[in-house]
Amino acid sequence: MRKLIADHGSARLESRGDAFTTLARSIVGQQISVKAAQSVWERLLGVMGLPTADGADRGPLGAAQLLARAPDELRQAGLSTRKVEYLLDLARHFAEERVHVAQWHGMDDEAIIEELVDIRGIGRWTAEMFLIFHLMRPNVLPLDDLGLIKGISLSYFSGEPVSRAEARDVAEAWSPYRTVGTWYLWRSLDPLPVAY
Repeated sequence: MRKLIADHGSARLESRGDAFTTLARSIVGQQISVKAAQSVWERLLGVMGLPTADGADRGPLGAAQLLARAPDELRQAGLSTRKVEYLLDLARHFAEERVHVAQWHGMDDEAIIEELVDIRGIGRWTAEMFLIFHLMRPNVLPLDDLGLIKGISLSYFSGEPVSRAEARDVAEAWSPYRTVGTWYLWRSLDPLPVAY
């Protein structure tokens, strides 16, 4: 870990700011490339009347704005029927205050994960990415993340396959800053940070 920090110590984790927008972007980006996700996101913002200029996002995207659009309009952005359903369920959770955004900073990680996975289209991995990239939680260990497992394999096991239990054991030494360890292992695989 000391070498990884020395090699990538200038990179920083930054929050995107708006919880709804962050989660909506994560749904849009599921199972497609980063480039395709950005293209669909920009088209969605255009459909919503929030066009981008020079690559800068306009927004934030609001739950009420999204709920005011017909599913067919949202599909014009290149979203699948399923992703439109997921985005609308996310918007309803926010609009009906079924998520406790104002209380998240005082809630523990597992309570937030439990709240988020009740939203269609959000699983544990997405919830953990939200904890890392939005709430900036310091001790998240996303064991379902392939990059984390690959980074541990390469940095600690000479490229040999690693089980979740072995990864958890390695990361115990990073506690209470397992997010930091995860971040540096991601940087070891790809020096350019991804923003969620």
